[in-house]
Amino acid sequence: MLRRLHLRDVVLVTELELDFSGGFAVLTGETGAGKSILIDALQLALGQRAESALVREGATRCEVAAEFDTPAGLGTWLEAQGFQSADEPGLLLLRRQVDAQGKSRGWINGSPATAAQLREAAEWLVDIHGQHAWQSLTRPVAVRALLDAQAGSDNASLHKAWHAWREASAALAAARAQQESLSRERERLQWQLSEVEKLAPRDHEWDAINAEHQRLAHGQALLEGARAALVALSDGEPGADALLSRASEALGGVIRFDAQLGDLLREVQAAQAQVRDASHTLQSYLARTEPDPQRLDELDTRMGAWMSLARRYKRPPSELPALWQQWQQELAGLDAAADVPRLEAQEAKAAALWKEAAMKVTKVRTKAAPKLAKDITAAMQHLGMPGGRFEVALVSETTPQAHGLESVEFRVAGHEGSTPRALGKVASGGELSRLALAIATTTSRNTAQAQAMGSAGTLIFDEIDAGVGGAVADSVGRLMKQLGQHAQVLAVTHLAQVAACADQHFVVSKATEAGRTRSQVVPVNGEARVLEVARMLGGERLTNTSRAHAQALLGGQP
Repeated sequence: MLRRLHLRDVVLVTELELDFSGGFAVLTGETGAGKSILIDALQLALGQRAESALVREGATRCEVAAEFDTPAGLGTWLEAQGFQSADEPGLLLLRRQVDAQGKSRGWINGSPATAAQLREAAEWLVDIHGQHAWQSLTRPVAVRALLDAQAGSDNASLHKAWHAWREASAALAAARAQQESLSRERERLQWQLSEVEKLAPRDHEWDAINAEHQRLAHGQALLEGARAALVALSDGEPGADALLSRASEALGGVIRFDAQLGDLLREVQAAQAQVRDASHTLQSYLARTEPDPQRLDELDTRMGAWMSLARRYKRPPSELPALWQQWQQELAGLDAAADVPRLEAQEAKAAALWKEAAMKVTKVRTKAAPKLAKDITAAMQHLGMPGGRFEVALVSETTPQAHGLESVEFRVAGHEGSTPRALGKVASGGELSRLALAIATTTSRNTAQAQAMGSAGTLIFDEIDAGVGGAVADSVGRLMKQLGQHAQVLAVTHLAQVAACADQHFVVSKATEAGRTRSQVVPVNGEARVLEVARMLGGERLTNTSRAHAQALLGGQP
């Protein structure tokens, strides 16, 4: 529910704060007073397009803040999006600023928010029906969406199945159309793979054979270097081992005279041990190392094969194993793409899954359509169309569609005895407006009753009652008041009969001060409300008759 709306420097409004209660509230005022400003401002806070024209002339920016009760389901979304809770439990604060250049900033509970996030939150909060709501009644997409919403149909599985079927069909069609080119590409890959398979390069093999080749190619130099090192360490006279032994004996003979030489003696002994370890290692290396011309020839041959393939395919030799794997994957992909029987089976399975999902949606729509038609028909009887009948027709599609097996069409018979026909072909402009009102109030009421949690808690009707009057206007007012028992309803209206049914009444007026025009909105009660309803009945000239009529409409309401 909308609790409070605060505006600053919005069009003709300098600053304004309104408190709302539950039930049915109306906004009235003279033509041009700025009733639509409030709706536009609220929509701005709800994430709609920001325009610099909303900024009051002379101001640098405008700001709108709207406070709502937080629906239970929205709390989970807020937490998932990382928005903090408001200071007051259960309160939701949406705020939006727009500067004179049209740039906007938004906040949810004080944390920065994008316009998209504001719009997503708005889906839980407000449902707005404009004065041209009837135009959507002739659009198949909007009509189908309205029925599905009333039916509680979750079409996510249907859409997913549809896209899966489309992808399977596209893959099958591509395979059938490209059989020849796929075959040529497959032959090319097979030939390339056969060339590389002769070599069968392994990961990291190139580096390994390079290292081994370098060692064998310099085998004699390695042996000579190892022997020379061994001589210097232990086999020579004197070798490092012998010299370190002498040093150790010399220090050992005098250490008793100076204990400080102990650390040095231990270092010499450690060095001697390392020299002996190195000598043993060199001896082992020389024992197992000898020239291997045959192995060197084998490595020369294999390295030559690597280099030849690398030059042929213009790749570094080290990349050949990865290239081999890539071609194997490409060939597997081509085999799969060319496997028409398998693709046909996949396409048939996807089609069956889509049809199964579509039939479930059809079942839900078939059950919901008569109930929706009955409820709207009942509303029509009070809106100047006695004996009229409304139908929600499910029309089978000739070809499969993403939305299912059928389209949805609204049909209406304006009076008793006539055959229902497509709404846009038989209804006049006035009838369309009344039908839009009947549909809006019916679907909103059903939604409020059926979805106490998660549905929009505030319903706004922006001059949707234009073009009606008399007894029909009385019915409109009663319908909206009845709807206000299930949800908060806010209506912009020019009908006194509708205004008289409201639980809360705001009057929008316009005044000029110091050469500047300003709009203001004030709640009216008592005598002020009687005068406003009287003005709506009789115009600017208030008469005893219009006043008495206003009091009669209000029926003693404050």
